[in-house]
Amino acid sequence: MKIAIVTGSAGLVGSEAIGFLADKFDKVIGIDNNYREVLFGKNASVSWNMARLKEKFTNYIHYSIDIRDRPSLERLFEEYRSDIHLIIHAAAQPSHDWAAREPFTDFSINATGTLNLLELCRLNCPEAVFIFTSTNKVYGDRPNYLPLVELEERWEVKENHLYFEKGIDEMMSIDQSTHSLFGASKVAADVLCQEYGRYFGLKVGVFRGGCLTGPNHSGTQLHGFLSYLMKCAISGEHYTVFGYNGKQVRDNIHSFDLINMFWHFYQNPKHGEVYNAGGGRHSNCSMKEAVALCENITGKKMNISYSDKNRVGDHIWYISDVSKFKSHYPDWDWSYDVLDILTQIFQQFSTRNSFA
Repeated sequence: MKIAIVTGSAGLVGSEAIGFLADKFDKVIGIDNNYREVLFGKNASVSWNMARLKEKFTNYIHYSIDIRDRPSLERLFEEYRSDIHLIIHAAAQPSHDWAAREPFTDFSINATGTLNLLELCRLNCPEAVFIFTSTNKVYGDRPNYLPLVELEERWEVKENHLYFEKGIDEMMSIDQSTHSLFGASKVAADVLCQEYGRYFGLKVGVFRGGCLTGPNHSGTQLHGFLSYLMKCAISGEHYTVFGYNGKQVRDNIHSFDLINMFWHFYQNPKHGEVYNAGGGRHSNCSMKEAVALCENITGKKMNISYSDKNRVGDHIWYISDVSKFKSHYPDWDWSYDVLDILTQIFQQFSTRNSFA
């Protein structure tokens, strides 16, 4: 028996993983208690995606478990033990603003929840591959101290600078910077994963994502900016851009491309290796550029305002250098860029005929 476990299975990354893995494993087990609805409200509920997965994949088994609930996780891991070949940990509290309001909840989900899964993997299925969905926020606001230049539609790092051609690599320091409490809890989880790989010898991969996105995202104001931006573009709902004249730059990686990175790692795993994982120079945009794309796709003028106040620890410019991953796994490449992603999000909202 060959089993894969995916946490956050009804979320963006988790549900993409279920679809990708369903024909490659005997059973795919999803762990998701729809806590996203608790965090962000009814419109962020992933119940629609839970139902879709259960209906579409006959070998999908769903568990509504909170990753902080160690006894329930223990029972699951003890039931399947050595049949577990892959764990993709994509469950998280993902919002900077929410973490500042409830830091204990944020840390217990992001850090303690990750520790629970790592330790249960070590005790029950130490030969399994463990993949952690980390974040570029582990670098804090250090990227903001690069020599940045304000252009007409975006910020850009100074030409000929080390990070200009390909973006930010894994050697950027995570120290002496402002992370937000969300970033700090993800740093804790990120380093724990590295230690379980290096200290205990587990097959662990840490993927520091840029903006993870795609058509199965239940985007909200506090998380999932491309999805929520398109939602507002369609509905006419007001959208506020915070800081940097709307020229802040993000790289955006489609959830399929991210899961494909995971799949390549699974087939040739390392021990505690760290990779930046984003759209790189292939797929990135400023907020102003994203607004223009949404308006072009929907044929509607957006209801946008710009605030001078940026979010604490927010990046002005961030593009991931994925050269390290590509050097380890040269057969991997992107399949989608920003225009592809926004078009798919638009089509998904149209198909669902709902923003829930």
